[in-house]
Amino acid sequence: MADKIYVIDTNIILQSIQNVKNLSEEGKNIVVIPETVLIELEEKKKQIDELGFQAREFARFLAESKVKEVDIAENCRVVKLYNGNYNIHLMTKTNYESDIEARHIAESNDKRIIETADMARSYYKGQKVIFVSIDVYARMFGLFKNLKIESLREDRSEVPQREFLKSMPLDSSFFNSLENMNIKKIDPEYKIENFCYEFYSEDGNKSYAIVHNERVLPLEENDFKGMKVKPVNIRQRFFMKAILSNLYNIVVIDAKAGSGKTLIAIASAMRLIDKGSYDKIVYVRNSIESLDKGADVGYLSGNDEKFRIYNMALYDTLEFIAKRVLKKTENKESIESINSKITEMLERYRIEKLWPGEARGRTLSDTIVILDEWQNSSENTTQLILSRLDDTCMAIVIGSNRQIDNLYLNKYNNGLTSLLKLTTKAHPELCMFAIDLQKAVRGKFAEFSERVYENKKQR
Repeated sequence: MADKIYVIDTNIILQSIQNVKNLSEEGKNIVVIPETVLIELEEKKKQIDELGFQAREFARFLAESKVKEVDIAENCRVVKLYNGNYNIHLMTKTNYESDIEARHIAESNDKRIIETADMARSYYKGQKVIFVSIDVYARMFGLFKNLKIESLREDRSEVPQREFLKSMPLDSSFFNSLENMNIKKIDPEYKIENFCYEFYSEDGNKSYAIVHNERVLPLEENDFKGMKVKPVNIRQRFFMKAILSNLYNIVVIDAKAGSGKTLIAIASAMRLIDKGSYDKIVYVRNSIESLDKGADVGYLSGNDEKFRIYNMALYDTLEFIAKRVLKKTENKESIESINSKITEMLERYRIEKLWPGEARGRTLSDTIVILDEWQNSSENTTQLILSRLDDTCMAIVIGSNRQIDNLYLNKYNNGLTSLLKLTTKAHPELCMFAIDLQKAVRGKFAEFSERVYENKKQR
């Protein structure tokens, strides 16, 4: 007999197939998939976005499973599968109370899923049946049926406090010998997450540095000499220094809107290619559309057109850089010259656009991979992309946990957060760096919206 019976909503799988495995607890529990969930996943797997990817991952999981038994019971049928230690039961009712209404298909599906969870209590009589959903409304409907309900543990996590930038006093005698000094010599309380330091003395000295393998690397003005775009504040300088040093395998940035994260990432990547450290840039952005935009990328024709709206951040950045270069060299910014310069940069730096669905089966070498808006990607997608990179690559992961458009993810469980959590410990395989960009530099509109709306949310 199983410890628990978990009847799960569609959103549990669309967030990550790992949820199914976690709930199973190596076979201790049974995970029940209502028929309506399968129908919704069948629809989702046609999509080319993160949700379609998750639906197809679960389809592969089912394809690898074996049928243990098909039980035809009163008013329900149960297909019992096993996949290694995981026990998965597919359940359907013979007759549903809820009719399918085309105008309210989502609501009809929710009601049928709740009906199946209610039926599970009769089928698994005497066992603990729990309905699990991310959707608070679905959980409330479950309460109407007197079901035991749960969300996911990740939804109840605490936001970890990280000290990526540490400010500390330092005796003036140390300032001229900071280069490659062991950080523990000047900060006995150093933690792996302290990637950046601001040192200051009572007599007015000040120095900034990043830390790599416990060694201090001070920021120097020459670090950014000749850059097409230069950092405008100290956190941008830390970010750019980390990339240009070419000492870190993964650079992770959590940044406010308008903080310049994409611009700094691309400009720094270009410099490394100019130096011959890498051959090309691959720009990855997941295709999750904000509900406010009301567009469905899945119904646009042609791959270039489908992903145009997701690559606009890339092209806006290239246009900004093109204008900067033209202003310095030719003092003209006609549409033709800007477009020509963008085309030149795309070719010179071999900039490719990649969406996660195209990554399977590929191997990337000598490449800087920029994973943009990564708060909208799952841990599964993060694993998929990173596993495509060989030892000659660098990954720059940027996003904002203040702008999550994926309804199935939150600030505790998305791909950006999962990597930020990993930066608090050392890893034998690779070296990581992280910083948060806290200041909007896009201009007065970004500053206004941040002050008025972001601060309002926090009150």
